[in-house]
Amino acid sequence: MSNTYCIATNWGKDFFTAEDRNNFYLSQHQGPDYPDNSGKQIWVVGANAAGVAWINRVSGTAITKAEAQAIVDEKIEARQVRWDGLPAEEKAPANSYARPKKYILP
Repeated sequence: MSNTYCIATNWGKDFFTAEDRNNFYLSQHQGPDYPDNSGKQIWVVGANAAGVAWINRVSGTAITKAEAQAIVDEKIEARQVRWDGLPAEEKAPANSYARPKKYILP
């Protein structure tokens, strides 16, 4: 399966529909930080006509997989630094989530 990548802001209701989910692959990942705190996210979208139409409908900005991966990696690395700075008591399994891990976008 081939995918395309974009940055878009999820505005809530009807940002994507059940029909969209049936017509193409869609997954959300951490997005870049913007000064206006716009909440933009990375979206991995199935590379078919319905997926491309959705990107246009939500005013998404197309990016390459390498650009998307770099943004996601940067966000995860920042979360790892914050986690690493926690006191040992807060890292205990009963008190904290596991250290964030990098992953490869689909």
